[in-house]
Amino acid sequence: MEYKETEIKGVFIIEPKVFKDARGYFMEAWKQAEFDEHVGRTVFIQDNESKSSYGVLRGLHYQKGDASQAKLVRVIKGKVLDVAVDIRRSSPTFGRHVMVELSEDNKRQFFIPRGFAHGFLVLSDEAIFTYKVDNPYAPQSDAGIRWNDPALGIEWPIDPAVVLTSEKDLKQPLLKDAEVFE
Repeated sequence: MEYKETEIKGVFIIEPKVFKDARGYFMEAWKQAEFDEHVGRTVFIQDNESKSSYGVLRGLHYQKGDASQAKLVRVIKGKVLDVAVDIRRSSPTFGRHVMVELSEDNKRQFFIPRGFAHGFLVLSDEAIFTYKVDNPYAPQSDAGIRWNDPALGIEWPIDPAVVLTSEKDLKQPLLKDAEVFE
């Protein structure tokens, strides 16, 4: 696998080596020792999966305090635009984001460390999205930022009128009003 650190320190795009032939393909999707060597020690404790249709936008989510989560995300079927927003107030990249296309074709993975809000937009008819986390879900620590906060400068590539999101995500605060990491 090739580990590419993005312009925001600690956020990585991981490109697996994919071996294709007439039967299909084979790839290593996860290797603890290799991950630790390139990214740093992270102990993932749970895998999650979601299925969504075109225009579904999930996010921008995070967990506060000791319940914060690092995530390693990828797409098994379809295509999404995945976004990580730095919400560490003391960071020189506070409020900036990294955006990457993840798909069943490119097989990229995206590592999002603690201290970031995360979300994705489905660009295909359907997407199956999977991710590892290093901390369990804690409802009392659940938080988010509004996906279309103009201060974030995220250029979502579809008409906002066709975006499908949850009622909860529509009511998330703007970054300036959100409880973030110090």
